[in-house]
Amino acid sequence: MITKEELYRFCGTFVAERIARIQKNIEDIQMSLTSETKSSAGDKHETGRAMLQLEREKLGQQLAEAEKMKQVLSKVPKDGNTATVGLGSWVVTARADYFLAISAGEFKSRQKSVYCISAATPIAKLLFGKQIGDTVVFNGQDLKIVDIK
Repeated sequence: MITKEELYRFCGTFVAERIARIQKNIEDIQMSLTSETKSSAGDKHETGRAMLQLEREKLGQQLAEAEKMKQVLSKVPKDGNTATVGLGSWVVTARADYFLAISAGEFKSRQKSVYCISAATPIAKLLFGKQIGDTVVFNGQDLKIVDIK
């Protein structure tokens, strides 16, 4: 059986791998920038450097977003069930299960799949504050809350 702790670890691994991948890309670009030597084709060189600088800036923004995800995850309560849906809730509906923490994709096990979603997603906004037995309408479909773990 899946536990909330497993879902939390899945999200933590997702963020850690994302941060590591972005940092590696930034290091690679930094090495490219420092190793590139001025050639006789000056304009081509400057264009290449400018492209690398833009890519580094983009990766810097992605890294900031990933760090923000890590901070949000650190605020997710790891234990205790609540009567209403909130951050850290594992919501079981008649159609799918959702873990409200960060957008980390689908956690798959032999028993079932749980979608790890951010509190900012449209479906999470609908689920927040609801209780077992409540129904929300998402994309024209009724989602009845069967359990909150």
